[in-house]
Amino acid sequence: MTFQRSGNCEMKTVHTFSSALSRYIAGANYLTSLTGAGVSAESGIPTFRGGDGLWNRYRPEELATPEAFSRDPETVWRWYAWRMERVFSALPNPAHLAFAKLQERGRLRSLITQNVDDLHERAGSRDVLHLHGTLRQMRCVTCGRRVPVDRPPEVPPLPVCACGALMRPDVVWFGEALQPDVLERAFAEASRSDVMIVAGTSAVVHPAAGLPLEVKRRGGTVIEINPDVTPLSSLADLSIRMPAGEAMMWCLTG
Repeated sequence: MTFQRSGNCEMKTVHTFSSALSRYIAGANYLTSLTGAGVSAESGIPTFRGGDGLWNRYRPEELATPEAFSRDPETVWRWYAWRMERVFSALPNPAHLAFAKLQERGRLRSLITQNVDDLHERAGSRDVLHLHGTLRQMRCVTCGRRVPVDRPPEVPPLPVCACGALMRPDVVWFGEALQPDVLERAFAEASRSDVMIVAGTSAVVHPAAGLPLEVKRRGGTVIEINPDVTPLSSLADLSIRMPAGEAMMWCLTG
């Protein structure tokens, strides 16, 4: 079932999709959510794969790979300091607030995100599983020590660990594996889930893209919220073609 917003969307259509979404949420025994860059984009953070995505202006191998960091750590850190400034100054949007409210009400059991920002946490969500790491930490390339990041670093100088080695952003770069413990927990949550809301993700990056497939494999329901058609759309039980903030707030208030 697909609902798509048009320029003259009738209230009847809005109430129909919000009622359907509300029924799925109310009837779920174990509701989970997977969020992607489209959710953060509603707070003004550029996406990676959309029409205005970051990768349209920069080559990923120049900025977000271990090889790039080894070759030119200052350029990589300058770019990440710029990203941190954008992310840390952004505010949670209605989608973040809605997911936090669902968790507060005891409906949402687990929130999994592909995003490296902390907007879910600042909206009030707890125990968020960050599949791709977080910009709120940096990690030593030698000893693995993690240090919180309260503000973007001034570069130069480059951030250095107490052991003398360079620090790097604690995010998963292209060509790197996800943290095994985080990935294991995410799939464990998906295997328990009978309803998963997939919001703002293109559903093409594995292994994260396998999470809704795991829900479907076990007979569960997948709800997609995305303005665009994605590879997941044909498999979703309910597909809502609008921004996550708008859809989720209609669900909570409609």
